[in-house]
Amino acid sequence: MEWEQAAGGFAAMGSEARLAVLRCLVRAGDGGLMVQDIQARTGIAPSTLAHHLKLLAGAGLILQRKDGRSTYNTADYDQLKQLAGFILSECCADDVSIREVANDG
Repeated sequence: MEWEQAAGGFAAMGSEARLAVLRCLVRAGDGGLMVQDIQARTGIAPSTLAHHLKLLAGAGLILQRKDGRSTYNTADYDQLKQLAGFILSECCADDVSIREVANDG
């Protein structure tokens, strides 16, 4: 994952409302939720919710699929795993105590 892509993903999650929407979709699983279901679970006004969904989709954090007149929104678990891996791949890289233990072995 590139730095620019990671920054975009983390920025999209940088609002309490968008994080609530994303969490709602993660909890919903692979079936996803329609906009009205997300609205009912989060209490976010429909026009505001549409804006948040657009930003999350643009960052690649959610997927949207049409089924007739309905649009289902799902968390993009692969993208979320990549973001988590990106940030956690640096875990403890500068921790001097870990390097000292490794060098003593």
